[in-house]
Amino acid sequence: MERALVNLTAATVAFSLLFLLSQSNPPTSPPPPLLLPPPHRGARPSMILPLYPSPKNPSRSFQNTRRHLLKSDSKSSNPNARMRLYDDLLLNGYYTTRLWIGTPPQRFALIVDTGSTVTYVPCATCEQCGRHQDPKFQPESSSTYQSVKCNSDCNCDKSRVQCIYERQYAEMSSSRGVLGEDILSFGNQSELVPQRAVFGCENEETGDLYSQRADGIMGLGRGDLSVVDQLVEKGVISDSFSLCYGGMDIGGGAMVLGGISAPSDMVFTDSDPVRSPYYNIDLKEIHVAGKQLPLDPSIFDEKHGTVLDSGTTYAYLPEAAFVAFKNAIIKELDSLKQIRGPDPNYIDICFSSGSSNVNVSELSKIFPTVELVFGDQKKLLLSPENYLFRLLLKVVLEVSLGSIRFEFNWEFCSVLNVHYVSSNFLHVILIKHSKVRGSYCLGIFQNEKDPTTLLGGIIVRNTLVTYDREHSKIGFWKTNCSELWERLHRTGGQSPSSSSSGKDNSTVESPTTSAAGGSSRYALPGEIQIGEIRLEMSLSINNSYLKPRINELTDFIAVELEINASQVRLLNFTSEGNSSLVRWAIVPSESSTYISNVTAISIISLLAEHRVKFPVTFGSYKLVQWKVKPNSQQPWRQKHYSTVILSIIIVIIVGLSASAAWVIWRHRQRNINSYKPVHVAVPEQELQPLES
Repeated sequence: MERALVNLTAATVAFSLLFLLSQSNPPTSPPPPLLLPPPHRGARPSMILPLYPSPKNPSRSFQNTRRHLLKSDSKSSNPNARMRLYDDLLLNGYYTTRLWIGTPPQRFALIVDTGSTVTYVPCATCEQCGRHQDPKFQPESSSTYQSVKCNSDCNCDKSRVQCIYERQYAEMSSSRGVLGEDILSFGNQSELVPQRAVFGCENEETGDLYSQRADGIMGLGRGDLSVVDQLVEKGVISDSFSLCYGGMDIGGGAMVLGGISAPSDMVFTDSDPVRSPYYNIDLKEIHVAGKQLPLDPSIFDEKHGTVLDSGTTYAYLPEAAFVAFKNAIIKELDSLKQIRGPDPNYIDICFSSGSSNVNVSELSKIFPTVELVFGDQKKLLLSPENYLFRLLLKVVLEVSLGSIRFEFNWEFCSVLNVHYVSSNFLHVILIKHSKVRGSYCLGIFQNEKDPTTLLGGIIVRNTLVTYDREHSKIGFWKTNCSELWERLHRTGGQSPSSSSSGKDNSTVESPTTSAAGGSSRYALPGEIQIGEIRLEMSLSINNSYLKPRINELTDFIAVELEINASQVRLLNFTSEGNSSLVRWAIVPSESSTYISNVTAISIISLLAEHRVKFPVTFGSYKLVQWKVKPNSQQPWRQKHYSTVILSIIIVIIVGLSASAAWVIWRHRQRNINSYKPVHVAVPEQELQPLES
């Protein structure tokens, strides 16, 4: 009993210390995303790094010749597909977009990858596919699906009935399946109507493709099976597309399939499709803090040259270039303390800025700027967020009390020391906080012995990148990618540099009205964290018809608004003659505590401007009124911080008091038992014989 109480007290104290440690600075905002350890030596988690094509089983022969589409320049009347990007580059290892396949449409979250040439999703018949974000594609449920029959232009299965594909990637993951053709839909923000296209229906996944949350890959590379190539060949888009990734600690972004009017100050560099099958750029020099690295320009032209790959997380330089870059950065930061990286198995280049509250915009005051210089001497300025990642460690605490095991997770922006306390009954991993805050590591690594220069997504965070394939060039324009989506919506996919600054209302509650010129505006009072969007919608069907179909309508709205079904909540609906008034609430997703202004405006404008097309069974609709509520809900541990701390202190005091009382009582019992009055009979004890 005594040992059990001591063990229990030790466990209480251990838990309390760990909780107080993790709560020593209660957060005022959601914690920054957790960074996975940087992928070194081929061990790249949850991302695609195609440094070489799969020569054994190409689905079709690759054509190195350029594709020219008549009247496909940026001034043509071709529409484009504006698509939102989701996830986070360093948290997930990739960005995804939403693509709908089939009739009726089946939704998929696909990694946008300029290094892949096939778009593929898991097939319903796949027994060797992982568990992903959305259900597998069911060909039999699509009335427009057709398998691609075996022909001379593709690899065929063993029975020579269907065309097949196979793709292998450098991090040892692979995808195999059959080719099918169906209607691809690009979302309700797209000017481009749904198009028939060939895609892969997976029957087998291995490696990261099996374990990742995303459903599959959207191939944007050069090749006959690429979505871009197929749409260009149909003549429905210009031979161009653009990507814009969110910045440090900010996910999301935008993608445009087709041409946009380039901003006047966009920096272009040549991209030779004959040089390599990947999107390469003409990199000649790298400058750190205005000083050119002592490198021969030819170092950036080895093997595949300098490749820009959206499916790769970090950047990788040839050995000599990496050493020169690393030394230059260390020299400029000699006043900062160099610390250990997140993975003890690798030697990362990490620094402590000395402050835990450094804003991303202020990093340039601490870390040097980097410039990429192209063949025509044009320069792309890289801010610190384009070559650094924030050092965050995730710690799993394991506690065993007898046969009972507990597991807890913490995130620390620091370097941690781990200590172990154990006994026969209790096993606790104690974390010692070494108080290293505001830590950052280089997101540029050595590309092993491969002489290719590989520039991943970190290089182009908060940068609009236009892949102008028709004119064999790639453009870069620094911007806020988290806001670009709304600017593209307002400008109709034209020049993203032009944006409206006017506001038509300043309240958070408003009926839907149209501004002059016919375009609707929905202004919110500054940048607020939105906790709920309330919508009142009038439907031209009566209550008795709507009631049994309300769940179907809820799911449909979620699909059309490109949000999760769990975010759409029915508040109530009432009858108004032959019509119905339905009240909805849109709430943040499970992975977020608020809805961004951009997302809220997008949802409101979609409904107000009737760009959400309801099935005819639900008749017509009108958005009568909308209202947004600021997010007043704090994280639980922040909201009850004082209460929790006080409770823990009380538990510690009670536990220590109980332990002390127990020890005192036991001590007194021993003293009482050891004292006997002189008149008390003492039981005889046998004398032991003396040893001679």
